[in-house]
Amino acid sequence: MLVVEFDVKPESLQKFNELIAVNAKASVRDEPGCRQFDVLQDLDNPNHIVLYEVYDSPAAFQAHMGMSHTQAFLSQAKPLVNKQTAFKLNRTVAPPVKS
Repeated sequence: MLVVEFDVKPESLQKFNELIAVNAKASVRDEPGCRQFDVLQDLDNPNHIVLYEVYDSPAAFQAHMGMSHTQAFLSQAKPLVNKQTAFKLNRTVAPPVKS
């Protein structure tokens, strides 16, 4: 599981959102090991974007990082953000998901 936080430059928010939408959709559509890729926007600070990504394994995440859509996003988004922070997380308490 991965959580990535971006502090997006206000003048770049629209472009960033366009780029991350392409990356998120391609990740879920094209990567068998990508289970979830949510793009979240802070209600109090719209320039704070959080990604919540779930992969089957560390190998699936590594495959994601090598994908052309991921590499394109990373290179194009870099000048649009002030700061990026990533957290690799392991689920330790996991109640069943409601259906």
